[in-house]
Amino acid sequence: MNTNRRTFFMTLAAGGSVLATSAHGKTKADEKDPQAIALGYVSDATKTDTKKYPKYAAGQVCTNCALFIGKASDTWGGCPLFAGKQVAGKGWCSAYVKKG
Repeated sequence: MNTNRRTFFMTLAAGGSVLATSAHGKTKADEKDPQAIALGYVSDATKTDTKKYPKYAAGQVCTNCALFIGKASDTWGGCPLFAGKQVAGKGWCSAYVKKG
């Protein structure tokens, strides 16, 4: 096989992999997803069912949770509990643990 052709196909494969990973990482967590339901995830913490989740306290949001992967100013970020999906920075779930 020609070296240029081999390089082309390797670059194409790597580029496709990066695009697939990038697109997958931008999927937003859905409140109706079974994982989200199990954790009581809401994309707006102020809408948390406080009767069902009495642990919730005003001011608890994903951006100040120890599990949030991102900056405090990020609108969306990663969370190991929602593999491959992003959670809302203003969201909340029952696994909340204060950062710091």
